Amino acid sequence: MLLGALLGAGVPLAVLQAAVDAVSPEPVRLEVEKVRRGGFAAVRCHVVVADSTTHRTWRDVRTLLGAADLAPAVRDLALAVFARLAAAEGAVHGHPADEVHFHEVGALDAIADVVGVCAGVVHLGLHPGAAAAAQPAAQPGGLTVSPVAVGSGTVRSAHGVLAVPPPAVVELLRGAPSYAGPAGAPAQELCTPTGAALLTTLAAGWGPQPALRVCAVGVGAGGRDPAGHANVLRLLLGDPVDVAPRAGGPGGAPGAGDTTTEVVLETNVDDLDPRVWPGVLDALLAAGAADAWLTPVLMKKGRPAHTLSVLVVPARVAAVRDVVLRETSAIGLREHPVTKHALPRTLAGVDLDGHRVAVKLSTLDGRVVTAQPEWDDVARAATALGLPARTVLARAAALARDLLD
Repeated sequence: MLLGALLGAGVPLAVLQAAVDAVSPEPVRLEVEKVRRGGFAAVRCHVVVADSTTHRTWRDVRTLLGAADLAPAVRDLALAVFARLAAAEGAVHGHPADEVHFHEVGALDAIADVVGVCAGVVHLGLHPGAAAAAQPAAQPGGLTVSPVAVGSGTVRSAHGVLAVPPPAVVELLRGAPSYAGPAGAPAQELCTPTGAALLTTLAAGWGPQPALRVCAVGVGAGGRDPAGHANVLRLLLGDPVDVAPRAGGPGGAPGAGDTTTEVVLETNVDDLDPRVWPGVLDALLAAGAADAWLTPVLMKKGRPAHTLSVLVVPARVAAVRDVVLRETSAIGLREHPVTKHALPRTLAGVDLDGHRVAVKLSTLDGRVVTAQPEWDDVARAATALGLPARTVLARAAALARDLLD
């Protein structure tokens, strides 16, 4: 389904095939078929392979990926998917991850599924880490995944008959929203371990569709066409848009600008080397945080500490949470929604002895009420002019006052 959705959304077949060819030790061919599911047009991508009885371990798959001529982002993403899958299989079967035999998952078609999807996601710039490489103004939101339909009933596997969802799917979706499936749907498996590993690795957030200006839609089809619902996975691509109430609109104070609901993540840390904090704040902003700051606090037993606070849009909460837990010594954090009121902002500029200094203007009720020189421009101008930064800042602020209403 994921391969079909990516193709339907505009990823060239050649991009997926080249990635599959790079990693597969045997010929694997991707074939595209236009189908209908539940009365809707969709794209099904067939992975055509010769019969094989090879069962590969996570170590085997890791070797294949490491030797493949793949783009680094594609390789890293595929490795992350298989590592997550191996960890889940190891947990449910009681084996170290490196010793896990993937059975169906180690087959060539499953390897092609994972590598092809990773190549398509990277082609679209939706992979984790793409936000850090993008221009700050773009504010990419990554992939938001809706609750996962897992199915019901039983399924036959290499380990015998298993209840749906299978143990590996349950382990992989731990902490992610899931449900049995559409009301009245026949009892069947709707999410495989491979699909669950892909979704949980790729997701930047979980929930309903965020506000988007949709520019492309891909509808990927599954092999079955059950009665009662369309067996498809839909991918919407678009640019984030601001649909917050405007000045005087519902939910907003008159003239107050934009009103949005965001999330604040907080944690108290008393055992982190303070030299690490600047890098932590940079990593949080690169992951999509709107702001991040530290507040000195005094904790129990008189220990000095810092409260780390991060403001972030809901779609980037998961990515930002991962940064906090990975880059700091925190062992937990708090999250709560907040209502944010932001004045409309534009950029202007002033000339200071031949050096342009950008000025951020904020308006209230249509009037410019603040005009603040951008510090980076002030610092560059001070260096170029050989003047103290505070002197250049004072001169730029004086010029900026002429922009006030």
